[in-house]
Amino acid sequence: MRNVLGDARDTAGHALGRTRDTAGHALDLARYAASRSRRDRDDADATRELTARTLELPADLEIEWLGTAGYRLSYQDHTLLIDPFVSRVPAGAVLRGRTALPDPELVRRYIRPVGTVVGVLVGHTHWDHALDTPEIARRYGCPALGSTSLARLMQLHGLGGQAVDVEHYRRYELGPFTVSFVPSAHSKLLLGLKAPFTGNISCEALAALNPAAYRCGQTWGIHIVVAGIQLYHQGSADLVDDAVRHHDVDIFLAGIAGRSFSKDYWRRILTRLRPDVVIPMHYDDFTRPLDAPMGFTVDVKVAEVDDEIRAVSRDVQVAALPLLGSR
Repeated sequence: MRNVLGDARDTAGHALGRTRDTAGHALDLARYAASRSRRDRDDADATRELTARTLELPADLEIEWLGTAGYRLSYQDHTLLIDPFVSRVPAGAVLRGRTALPDPELVRRYIRPVGTVVGVLVGHTHWDHALDTPEIARRYGCPALGSTSLARLMQLHGLGGQAVDVEHYRRYELGPFTVSFVPSAHSKLLLGLKAPFTGNISCEALAALNPAAYRCGQTWGIHIVVAGIQLYHQGSADLVDDAVRHHDVDIFLAGIAGRSFSKDYWRRILTRLRPDVVIPMHYDDFTRPLDAPMGFTVDVKVAEVDDEIRAVSRDVQVAALPLLGSR
């Protein structure tokens, strides 16, 4: 009987804790809505300051931030793309559930590879990470590596033969890049209760691919070795703690949207990766076109990132990349 009562108390305690967390997240959003203009100004100032910081890279290695969680890595006339998303989807189209497909002209304009494109890596298949991957793979004749959900997306575009449904921890050699995928988790953006649009893409036709149809699929952290350094890309701010096996990475490309919904996120991830440099990303408003002034995603608090990281480790350098600008 004591065990039963104890279990019941534990269950009730956990439920009460979740209720308090949810209420706290809702209150944070209300505070953000009341002070959005000031928050955006603070985040813009912080972004300029972080972007001005020096970031040393090996000779001939370029890193370009494409916005959201997207990157172009170029080395020795080879280019690797991670979560490239340049077509964007206006907020109105998201709300109305309109079909969302790649814009070939925007892909041509903003994806500027150096030499041969050796692959596209996708951390999960929400539209702001995966939408443009089929068009890029088609244009450059390269493989797209990611989850079963990504393979389904590629099949819908008639490109199933270029999809690689990856195995966790397996090393993939793509030109000068060695890549492996680490089981991870998506942050619970819905008030800390759950991740949005879970499950795999299951559409039967391209016309059915509205933003909500881009289901998350398996979430991956991505480890990359090139030019004698290690990079780690985490497109969503959560993790499977024991799955992270890579340590002492040189550069951590850190998605920061939704980190407040992942308890002790910085402590959990930084004490495992032990990075030299953290480059925050996924803080821009990805419903705006890339030729518009950059805005910020909801309650992203770029201005607080530096202090949050230094509270865990004062040895970590924090720097940012300019949007559509390379280092």
